[in-house]
Amino acid sequence: MRRRAFLATAAAAAVLPVTARAEPGVSDNEILLGQTGILEGPLGVPVKVFLSGAQLAFNDANEQGGIHGRRLRLVSLDDDLKPDRAVANYRKLLDEHKVFAFFGCVGSGTTAAAAGLLRESGAPLVSPYAVADSARARTEGVAYYTRASLGREAEVLVRHLTTIGITRIAVAHLNNPGGTEVLSLINAALERHGHKVVSSAPIHDDGGNAAAAARTLLEGRPQAVIMYLGGTLAAEVMKAVWAAGGVASFYGMSIVPGEVTARVLGERTRGLAISQVTPYPWGEVDPLLRRYQRAAAAANVPVGYLSMEGFLGGQVMVEALRRCGRDLTRAKLHAALRNLRIRLGGMDIDFTGGYNGSRFVELVQVSYDGRFVR
Repeated sequence: MRRRAFLATAAAAAVLPVTARAEPGVSDNEILLGQTGILEGPLGVPVKVFLSGAQLAFNDANEQGGIHGRRLRLVSLDDDLKPDRAVANYRKLLDEHKVFAFFGCVGSGTTAAAAGLLRESGAPLVSPYAVADSARARTEGVAYYTRASLGREAEVLVRHLTTIGITRIAVAHLNNPGGTEVLSLINAALERHGHKVVSSAPIHDDGGNAAAAARTLLEGRPQAVIMYLGGTLAAEVMKAVWAAGGVASFYGMSIVPGEVTARVLGERTRGLAISQVTPYPWGEVDPLLRRYQRAAAAANVPVGYLSMEGFLGGQVMVEALRRCGRDLTRAKLHAALRNLRIRLGGMDIDFTGGYNGSRFVELVQVSYDGRFVR
């Protein structure tokens, strides 16, 4: 009897430390992920589409039995792209929601502001959206980027334009630190080719200064305008430039949502070119792309670059979690991510050389009905 009591007590004691050491956000049947970003207004439109694509990947994993028997669940909070609100959301997600890791958080200033908190918590951040290169550097070791850097996008755009003889380039950018940095990256790329930005204008979040910005852009007599603008802002700037008599060509960086722009401009969208950081979502050969297309159709999610980016980012999170095994810890997830080298949908993701996992960039044109043509 004494031996049985001793064994029972020892077994209970052995269980207690394991429970006490259990990682936040990890239960027997669930892994909880957190996300903060702008979810309302013009800039919230593409973020929601991105997250809908990620949810397709998480749903796909859940339908196959989860990650070693655990289902994935994502909790999102709105920070209006304000750094102080973002940091408060990160804390709330960690302290109140008890998330295990972060996914798809949005913005440059917001992400940079949370760098210290991410390090303190040890919670990895996977596939952040629309984060400038300097903010990426500040989150080295805690965040893993599945899209090419903005510097890489700027170089690809500038190389294309200068190759076809377009050297007078203006820039319309978001009125925030990330937008200012993109302007510097484009100017640096132009300087490497012997040129410089001829004019630039920051665009307010509500697009209210589009008309004044258009006049400023046209002062440089640009042949082309590169836009770093989310939501409907690119369409508003294009309309304002045309209204002011401008005839420049328009090029967008990947945060410009071509489908949204086409809905606003219709026929006039024709000719808009955008640098994309994921493979063509309508491909018919790659098995993962076909799986994404089927899942999107079933969930009524629009097939496109934004949802595709979210889906691929979600696949990276799923694969890294799987490689951790059942005994899941934040340290193990960091290790799995740092050693991750994988090809997804025709795009190579490789974190073995650093936090920028992809260099994939290609230019596509947007048709009047929102279709993309390579």
